[in-house]
Amino acid sequence: MKLGIVGLPNVGKSTLFNSLTKAGAESANYPFCTIDPNIGIVPVPDPRLKLLGDFYKSKKVTPAVIEFVDIAGLVKGASKGEGLGNQFLANIREVDAIVHVVRCFEDSNVIHVDGSIDPLRDIETINLELIFSDLEILERRISKVGRSAKMDKTAGKEFDFLQKVKAHLEEGKPAITLETENEDEQAFFASYNLLTAKPVIFAANVSEDDLADDGAENAYVKTVREYAASSGSEVFVICARIEEEIAELDDDEKQLFLEDLGIRESGLDKLIAASYRLLGLMSFLTSGEDETRAWTIRIGTKAPQAAGKIHTDFERGFIKAEVVNYKDLLDCGSYAGAREKGLVRMEGKEYVVQDGDVILFRFNV
Repeated sequence: MKLGIVGLPNVGKSTLFNSLTKAGAESANYPFCTIDPNIGIVPVPDPRLKLLGDFYKSKKVTPAVIEFVDIAGLVKGASKGEGLGNQFLANIREVDAIVHVVRCFEDSNVIHVDGSIDPLRDIETINLELIFSDLEILERRISKVGRSAKMDKTAGKEFDFLQKVKAHLEEGKPAITLETENEDEQAFFASYNLLTAKPVIFAANVSEDDLADDGAENAYVKTVREYAASSGSEVFVICARIEEEIAELDDDEKQLFLEDLGIRESGLDKLIAASYRLLGLMSFLTSGEDETRAWTIRIGTKAPQAAGKIHTDFERGFIKAEVVNYKDLLDCGSYAGAREKGLVRMEGKEYVVQDGDVILFRFNV
């Protein structure tokens, strides 16, 4: 899974990126501090992995990972060359979802690029820049397809659809809210890889005082939540500065620190949960003496396609999947014990993989 982090300058974007990835991206109290796109790989916390790794005495435990891409703070006019953000928008065209960091705290020591705190205005600024960037992509495509639209039936269909998408964006609406009417339109739409077609997770960055009640009394956070609800987006509340402190702690210290603050989850935990919900993802597991590993798939994935996540040969030569729930396996004390109780099942090509399944694939190529 790949997530792109966007936001105005000085909203806590790079501070959040640093804390999530411990990558050490420069963070300073002035715009355009992040000049090169920063990329960090983060393991997905999954307590099931340690339990299974210990169970099998696995030589290696491999979690699923998330890749974060942090780009320079966008400003009004970025799509027309203002600031530095536009040249990096290409770096987030390949992401699965966008994490939009929104400032929801007052601090006279940290300047705001527009001089005041207004989450809706900030969200609108970023949305418009992403829309303008998408319109630029569409204009180039219209120019190319237009040359053959009169001679080629498929090109003609696409040309009409491009005009429809362009009109939608010009009304200030993100591409994700556009309804496609048939499979052709769906295929065209997917090929454009538009930024505003990507799902959005809002990270409401608050002060430490607002963290314990998850921003419940913060008027700015309420505004972001209302906006997100109307647009089908996810929201999670973080304090980027606290996340920085958490990033320096080991697991035991981290838990004590969170308890002292009166919170249950770190920002990374919240973000991962929101990402999985928004994108409809889950994990199945493989486990044995050599390795215990988590694999991320979409909810509803069938066994052969899940096998293909491990290796294309597994999907191509799929025969059966031996499946047991991880908790049943641990409760029985051994694989043989789970089999004796009938908890290990042989599933075929139509089996829909469930979260927490431990699977051994049978295949022949």
